Amino acid sequence: MIEVNNLVKDYKVVRALDGVSFKIEKGEVVGFLGPNGAGKTTCMKIITGFISATAGEVKVASLDVVENGVEVRKRIGYLPENAPLYPDMTPREYLAFVSTLRGIDSKEVPKRIEKVAQVVGITDRLDQEIGTLSKGYRQRVGLAQAMIHEPEILILDEPTSGLDPNQIVEMRDIIKEIGKQRTVILSTHNLPEVTATCNRIIIIHKGRIAADGTPDEIQSAHGGGNFYLVEVEKHDSVDLTSLFSSIAGAKHVAMLASSGTSQRLRIEGVENKDLRKDIFELCVQKGLTLLGLQRERLDLETIFQRITVQ
Repeated sequence: MIEVNNLVKDYKVVRALDGVSFKIEKGEVVGFLGPNGAGKTTCMKIITGFISATAGEVKVASLDVVENGVEVRKRIGYLPENAPLYPDMTPREYLAFVSTLRGIDSKEVPKRIEKVAQVVGITDRLDQEIGTLSKGYRQRVGLAQAMIHEPEILILDEPTSGLDPNQIVEMRDIIKEIGKQRTVILSTHNLPEVTATCNRIIIIHKGRIAADGTPDEIQSAHGGGNFYLVEVEKHDSVDLTSLFSSIAGAKHVAMLASSGTSQRLRIEGVENKDLRKDIFELCVQKGLTLLGLQRERLDLETIFQRITVQ
């Protein structure tokens, strides 16, 4: 559906994108995640044909966005971070105006407006001036304009920016529902937003792809499965930190808690090696009573921080 190949974008002396490549299949809901200034918005603007790339190519439904710009735009609905709304219009008037720009048959417009209004939850606000609407409802109007021409692909740039917690939850629910019928790219720096709505995550950092996969795949690929929580019966005569540090593949051992009867530790292991068998056998060998052994996965927030501070 979307193919991005070796995309480069230079702003004078600043390289915003440096060889970005990825594919997004039909029906995927993809979170395009990265810190501020990582290149997310630049990439989205190139995909939508809003700006041109310095090098590389983008294809949407096998159509080149430069050579077939008009056809590509028909297939894409775009909600920028600051939606282009007219405060003195009502949502109904604004959506009718957008429909005209999109070349939608005038007989179809009222039906289209009612349909998208129901999807984004603005039916009862259609005849209220946009300038009097809350930030959350203005975002919904912006989303409605992105959907009015029934595109195959929706690209949403920071759709919950500036919303309060309740509005954020409502917008996430709307996006998840929309994602059942369309390909969606959600560009944001908000990790909870991505994990709540997307089944695939692309992390961009300093203009390059730093990670790409499902949440589970990213956790596995970036050290998310190499931590172990160990609880043993307390032995005052045994230095457990030194003992477990002797395991081949153990990088770091930290004491977490010590009660009257037990001690808990966290062991960080090297990548691509499961230490659970070694931990168990060491306990048997040293006569320690193993009360608990759990492989711990780092949460995505910690992994994201690790990836984007390098």
